[in-house]
Parts: sequence; C-alpha cells; structure tokens
Amino acid sequence: MTPNLPRASSLGAISLALAWTALSFTTAVTPSPAFAQGNGGANGKGYYRAELAQPASKLRAIAGDVVWTCNGTACTAPKGTSRPLRVCRDVQRKFGQVVRFTAKGEELPANQLAQCNS
Repeated sequence: MTPNLPRASSLGAISLALAWTALSFTTAVTPSPAFAQGNGGANGKGYYRAELAQPASKLRAIAGDVVWTCNGTACTAPKGTSRPLRVCRDVQRKFGQVVRFTAKGEELPANQLAQCNS
C-alpha cells in the first residue's frame, strides 16, 4: 500500500525525520558540560577532593555514591547527593586516613575532618 501524501509532503516528512535523527545523534555524542569542564576524574578539578595520608591502593573506586579517581594521595570525584562529611567518611573507609577534604572548593573544618577519620 502506498501513502496518499503529495510528493512535497513526503519529502518534507523525510527531511524532518533525517533532521531529528541528526539532532538526536549529536546530543547523544556531545559530552555533558560537567564532564567537559573536568567535574571529576584525575585532573584535580572534581567537586570533591581528598588528600590521603598514604597513596591509594586503587586508582578508581566508589565511595559516597560517586566514583573516585586517585593518583597517589590525591583523589577527586564529581558531585554526589550526600553531605560532605558522609562522603568523607566513605572515602576514609575505602582508601584510609584523609588528611584534607574539600567539597566545591570549601575545606572540611578540622573538627569534621576528625569525625571523618574516627
């Protein structure tokens, strides 16, 4: 059975379908702004940053519901949904003593860092 649309309408529908496909593909392969700006990973620009007392035994691990990437004693991760102290505690359990912890560029106060490591 053939469609009863005029030839111009058929070409318009095909053009629209191709444009939609191209737009969808472009959106799917374009990195998100957070990833493009380095929000996480080993580049040191993550939302969370932790400095460990000893080099991490794993390069990547999940702690605080986010993926941490470590290079020596420096670890970074993208933003998660938990409070910074909770994330710090999970990092301490996974990697060991935390010497310094920051979230969104703000350092965890000394009393909370002590709680993190206890």
